Amino acid sequence: MFETDLTELSTADLLASAAEQRAEANRREASLLEHALEYADRHHPDTCPPRPGRRSWQGRERAVVLGGDGCPEVAEFAAAEFGAMLGISAGAAANLIGQALALRHRLPFTLARVRSGDATPWRACRIATACLTLSQEAAALVDKQVAAIVDSVTPLRLENIVKAAKWRADPDAARAAAEEKARERGVYVAQSDEHGTKKVYIRAASGDVIRFDATIASLADALKTLGDTDTLPHRRAKAIGIIADPVYTEELLRQARAQLLTQTDPGPETAPQAAPAPSPAPSPDAGPGTEAGAEPEPEHGPEPEHGPEPEPGREPEPTFGSEPGPDDEADRDAPHPSHSDLPDPLDTPTGTPGEPGWPGPRVDSDAADADAGEPLDAAAQRAFDARLAQIKHDAHATPPTVGGGRSAGRVRPGQTEIYVHLTDHTLATGDGILRVEGLGPLLATQLAELVGHGPYTVKPVIDLNDAIPVDSYEIPDRIRERVKLIHPVEQFPYGTRETHRAMDLDHIRPYDPLGPPGQTGTDNLAPLRRYTHRVKTFGRWKVRRLDRTTLEWTTPHGYRFHVTPTGTHPVTDPTADS
Repeated sequence: MFETDLTELSTADLLASAAEQRAEANRREASLLEHALEYADRHHPDTCPPRPGRRSWQGRERAVVLGGDGCPEVAEFAAAEFGAMLGISAGAAANLIGQALALRHRLPFTLARVRSGDATPWRACRIATACLTLSQEAAALVDKQVAAIVDSVTPLRLENIVKAAKWRADPDAARAAAEEKARERGVYVAQSDEHGTKKVYIRAASGDVIRFDATIASLADALKTLGDTDTLPHRRAKAIGIIADPVYTEELLRQARAQLLTQTDPGPETAPQAAPAPSPAPSPDAGPGTEAGAEPEPEHGPEPEHGPEPEPGREPEPTFGSEPGPDDEADRDAPHPSHSDLPDPLDTPTGTPGEPGWPGPRVDSDAADADAGEPLDAAAQRAFDARLAQIKHDAHATPPTVGGGRSAGRVRPGQTEIYVHLTDHTLATGDGILRVEGLGPLLATQLAELVGHGPYTVKPVIDLNDAIPVDSYEIPDRIRERVKLIHPVEQFPYGTRETHRAMDLDHIRPYDPLGPPGQTGTDNLAPLRRYTHRVKTFGRWKVRRLDRTTLEWTTPHGYRFHVTPTGTHPVTDPTADS
């Protein structure tokens, strides 16, 4: 791998060699930008004009602007082959081409420093992405202000300087962006982490959030009353799963209140006392210093500590326990080329409670530990889980009705369908790794947490080895479901989109209305997102099935790729066209 034995180098020479390796990597990245520019020039609409009669609304190729105002147009499908050759998705390739064009046509001073080796290419590309929405004139003003400092300040400082320069260059756009951000409301769910945990980010009206928080707090208190010894933050997290079922929520709160009243009933042998003013009863595990009539401290979590307001048009910086903080930004390496720099509300986590940048209430770990009781042993945990399951059963055994008279109907709990992939050994032993669609790998012991306390229905396993065809062009749901299970990810080279019910299913061998029966089947369908479906249909790509698990794609210039369950594999002896 290396021409010299690194063990023979002195420490000083080793450091110098590492610096040279970084410099060489930067030169190669700069060269890749030059390749992207030349490739874009060769795919300008003037060099490959559309045929007469083509209409973009028919799904055919269009001319698109990738780098922002002032950049030339590029043929839309060009990014697909460029990305395949780089081993990245078509979307990531389009971002790279757009960044290169933006540097040449909008940020020429920054590009000059990249070409001279005075600016790191990936930092320059981030500046190009940050200025994507600016006019060409405003981008030129930013270019003049930041070109000389691309590599002389840390990435975090550079990001702040670029942001300030953008506001100075186009203050109206900055104000409009801030106002638009203030109008944004929604609930966003992030991807699952490696431990089967998800994060939810909510932006809603203050009153709605306060009422939601109060319900979560009530459920956390109810769980404690029923015997849950977990900490308050953990009980609040469990409440998220309970509140998804309104009937279960109501029944659990009702039974918890009934148990509180039973525990605080003085009984017939207790001397009568003056009735105190109505107040919440003390919790079952109140200490000896708690007075019978005293109001316990509410368990609604600490009050939020409001930090400084976020700057206009900007979300709080995401922070993670294992990722670098603001002081470590100087050590942040270049992003992976398959990662997009474009914002996505579903990929904008807001940190973890207790960490810098977390906009919610601070979590006092000492208080949380003090709130927790003794951990339940295995038998007690099973008994507690059984009680929750019984409460849920009671809630839906005699569900409330809607309407009246003969038209009255029962309100049934909502149904959630999950697909679990596991081996026969894991199924028999309850120990091992399984995969849940939409979540990823989980431990088998986490499945009970995912399913909850029922009711649930186990459907028979679908044998995916059977090829199921139909004669019609339209795809029935039973075949669509099988294709989704067979191919969890789109079947285009380096495709990143997970298969879902609304995704296009392409006929690998084009459907012929006059052809033989059974053309629409699990062995002739491949999931593709709309862009790659159009690339395959109108972009001179070819595809054929080699076996039931392998598709062979051929690019317009003759490069071949095999897409299998293990990913995308370039064919080492392509018959490429010149």
